[in-house]
Amino acid sequence: MIDGAHAGAVEIDGPRRTLIVFSLTAATMMQTLDNTIANVALPRMQGSFSATQDQMAWVLTSYIIAAAIMIPLSGWLAGRIGRRQVFLFSVAGFTIASMLCGLAQSLPQIVAARLLQGASGAALVPLSQAALLDITPPAHQPRAMSLWAMATSLGPIMGPALGGWLTENYNWRWVFFINVPIGILAFLGMASSLPATTTHKSRFDFFGFTSLSVGLGALQLMLDRGQIKDWFGSTEIWIEAAITLAAFHLFVVHMLTTTEQRFINPALFKDRNFVAGSVIFFVVGLVMFATLALLPTMLEDLMNYPVLTTGLVTAPRGIGSVIALIAIPRLMSKFDPRLIVGAGFSLTALAAWQMTGFDLQMGISGIVWSGLAQGVGLSFVFLPVASLAFATLTPALRNEGTSVFSLMRNIGSSIGISIVVTLVTRNTQIAHASLAGHVSYYNPAMHGIAGALPTLRTLTGLNATVTQQAAMIAYNDDFQMMLVLSIAAIPLVLLFRKGARMTTEPVAVD
Repeated sequence: MIDGAHAGAVEIDGPRRTLIVFSLTAATMMQTLDNTIANVALPRMQGSFSATQDQMAWVLTSYIIAAAIMIPLSGWLAGRIGRRQVFLFSVAGFTIASMLCGLAQSLPQIVAARLLQGASGAALVPLSQAALLDITPPAHQPRAMSLWAMATSLGPIMGPALGGWLTENYNWRWVFFINVPIGILAFLGMASSLPATTTHKSRFDFFGFTSLSVGLGALQLMLDRGQIKDWFGSTEIWIEAAITLAAFHLFVVHMLTTTEQRFINPALFKDRNFVAGSVIFFVVGLVMFATLALLPTMLEDLMNYPVLTTGLVTAPRGIGSVIALIAIPRLMSKFDPRLIVGAGFSLTALAAWQMTGFDLQMGISGIVWSGLAQGVGLSFVFLPVASLAFATLTPALRNEGTSVFSLMRNIGSSIGISIVVTLVTRNTQIAHASLAGHVSYYNPAMHGIAGALPTLRTLTGLNATVTQQAAMIAYNDDFQMMLVLSIAAIPLVLLFRKGARMTTEPVAVD
């Protein structure tokens, strides 16, 4: 039996550890890739299923809701049946669900398959972090966390480009079929190398799980459907908001007052570093995924970039992440990690400031350099925070901790995407009304554009131009909000304990 909570036994050998790291990284990237890879294929899928845009939103929503509900459960399952078994079931389920998505012949079929896909893959990201921490000696843990951070951050960045290429050159079904060979390799690697972990019998907190699941599900529904339903102008959104607040209230009260086994151990929130890391990870999810949601629509809808070109000009963000993640382990051994996190937020703010200057006539250099700076900046935040958050957390709480940690980033990304999409729509309308007020026959500046007697075609063209300019202003406003958030997050690094370092022990093998 292997006990990740006890030290002093034999360390896992190098080749076996390499295979474990490869398998965990492949599975993690496969799961994070699916957060964004299906987005660009939605128009083709809509045609195949003869569905409306509102109906197609469930292809994304079903995956997000299932993953959000199952992420907290992954920690309990790992302690109850063993982390190895959870990994194998998760990879197998995700691979089968991906195949079913590609084979789907109707909208209900693909929504059901996406539910299974989200539920199966939810445990991969948090538990891979916990597993890498357990099998790696303390001195090498920053490097292990670098690989984990690379997999979790590159997946969403690569998703739109890869999804666009597969959709254009093959068809939308390959967006899901590509997971099958990766999943098989990851499953075989895990089955042959992952050690078993100690398990413990624990009573399942059904009330805690139910209240948290209902709250997360209602929150995700509200965020995903808010813009479609005009937010609080809709009865549906009011109902979902009320359910969210009531369910979260019941969960928190239950967690703090019950004396029996709790679904999430409140001892997690007594660790200062873990709480600080979770808050910062929430901000990282908000900034990173909100930007990823804005750029493709801006480039494709406003600037008429093809899908592949959009993927290419946004690729430097991933290149910046890789460069930073390679360098950070060495930097963490020489500098206070809090300084690195502060520098990361500063670079992210610099990138957002560059984005506030985007315009309809710009070249690709501004997109490339701002993306490169943001990729480096977010990685400078991502890895040190992931290390610091678990520096003082006991190994016994690691499974639950990584689940809550990943959940915070997911909630941040969902809230961020909903906010920026809503603001783009509403600020476009506001800016359009403001700009249109200057388009008048009595404005001398308009005579050279529209002529003495403007025609319907001229006015239509003017309206299209005004709409484009208004949308660009709205995107710039969103980037300005990202700038403010990045600057406001810098003081959060002071929440970490000074001098915190990784103190965990390597996993032991009997």
